[in-house]
Amino acid sequence: MSDAALQTRHGEGELGLPSDALLNALPHTVLVIGEGDFIVYANSAAEDFFQMSAPALCRQRLEDIVAFGSPLLALAEQVRRSGSAVNEYGVDLSSPKTGLEKIVDIHCAPLPEKADSVLVMLQQRTMAQMIERQLTHRGAARSVSGLSAVLAHEIKNPLSGIRGAAQLLESTLDDSDRALTQLICTESDRICKLVDRMEVFGDERPLARLPVNVHDVLNHVKQVAANGFANHITISEVYDPSLPPIPGNRDKLIQAFLNLVKNAAEAVGEERGDGQIILSTAFRPGVRLSVPGSRARISLPLEIAIEDNGPGIPDDLRPHLFDPFVTTKQNGTGLGLALVAKIIGDHGGIIECDSQPRRTTFRALLPMFDDGEAAGRGQA
Repeated sequence: MSDAALQTRHGEGELGLPSDALLNALPHTVLVIGEGDFIVYANSAAEDFFQMSAPALCRQRLEDIVAFGSPLLALAEQVRRSGSAVNEYGVDLSSPKTGLEKIVDIHCAPLPEKADSVLVMLQQRTMAQMIERQLTHRGAARSVSGLSAVLAHEIKNPLSGIRGAAQLLESTLDDSDRALTQLICTESDRICKLVDRMEVFGDERPLARLPVNVHDVLNHVKQVAANGFANHITISEVYDPSLPPIPGNRDKLIQAFLNLVKNAAEAVGEERGDGQIILSTAFRPGVRLSVPGSRARISLPLEIAIEDNGPGIPDDLRPHLFDPFVTTKQNGTGLGLALVAKIIGDHGGIIECDSQPRRTTFRALLPMFDDGEAAGRGQA
């Protein structure tokens, strides 16, 4: 491609070559970056990716549409210096400028016809990474379930004896010593409750999946939160009223989303006067994934999100957020989010977290209820 061709097409979002039709047919984002890092071409997938028309993109520089210090900027510069193609995998292109929250594989290559121009192709990997993380969550949950079985036998039974002995001693002690036996009883009860929470992970029984109205679940969660731990926070709803039912267990779904809302409320804190939690639902057709436990690719079109305007989650904790015993709370056990991941996984779904300062979103993708499948199981 000649210099004149690029200059003529700058701002029009076209290369002016027969290959334009092929590039627009690609499912992956394709950009051409010219002198000064100005975008001189964007295909149709790029318009969808950046939520901006090609002419609008071609009025931008690369730094205008990605976050400050984005690896993409360094990769484009590296291609210019070396004259060689480079690849980078699993790059976070989240940007507060455009609202992007996407993880991509990046391929950058020089254009021989134009020394200062770089071809950039972005392949979104968000779904793949969500599945990979979900596998990790399930493996961790299985580890906890095995540990809980041991703890139930090796810890709860001796604790019962220790607690009983402390109660017998209490009647023979004076007031100054009785406080020690009461402490033994209190701590024994606390450890038993912790083991009870871990035993939940050992429940591998299949769910009796009945049609559940997710808005009914969220409304119940909101009522509990608004009248208790989140009474100082504004809870808003952004619902898709046409959302079909979810196949699952209503009580377990309430437990999962109540846990997420409680975490959001604790993240916002009581001292802030502008605390906000947003409960949202949406239908995302076309999302079909291979989920563990199913040989066929299944559809996960139902999105349920819990968003808060708290300070965000530290970067070093995000990859391990759903692992057992990982917590940001001073007195937390680190089992709450691991249990949420197990419940969502038991419902055939996946869960992920996107976190930035003032906006943290936990997003669950779930299947919709299938009347024919339920009838085949005798659960219709």
